Amino acid sequence: MKHHSEAEDARVTELALRAGRGDRAALTEFIRATQDDVWRLLAHLGGREIADDLTQETYLRVMSALPRFAARSSARTWLLSLARRAWVDNIRHDMARPRKSVTEYEDAAAQMAVSESSGTWSDWIDARTLIDALPADRREALILTQVLGYTYEEAAKISGVRVGTIRSRVARARKDLIDGSSA
Repeated sequence: MKHHSEAEDARVTELALRAGRGDRAALTEFIRATQDDVWRLLAHLGGREIADDLTQETYLRVMSALPRFAARSSARTWLLSLARRAWVDNIRHDMARPRKSVTEYEDAAAQMAVSESSGTWSDWIDARTLIDALPADRREALILTQVLGYTYEEAAKISGVRVGTIRSRVARARKDLIDGSSA
């Protein structure tokens, strides 16, 4: 992930503050400057098929919350924590629906192993399946820090937990992945 400069983060935060005061041009520019990050986070957390809907949901929440945005953190960190909350709420909503069972995951993994050519595509699919099988909190910590490139401090702010919690979740996720890939 391209990491944003302090100047870029400051510009986005200023746009958010102006948008919160009713500046429509600033709102448009704020959305343009941040929507790729929001979509990528949501695609990694929940999958591409729901990323569009959740991105839209995130910005609906943003518009009602912007007038209260006080720049206690960067606007990008604040925005990604709203995106994460939209994802969490979506998971809670989905809990009512039937889930894929572990055996379905194992069947899919076994089928992939059979048709495996020594290509990077199947490696990526295997990694994705392993990551998807992680507990949600570990998957989130791993994606924020290792896939999207946020610092542990930024990931902690986005997730609303302490830095030590992110560190231990990433360590456990890595262990799960190593144990899972050798299974």
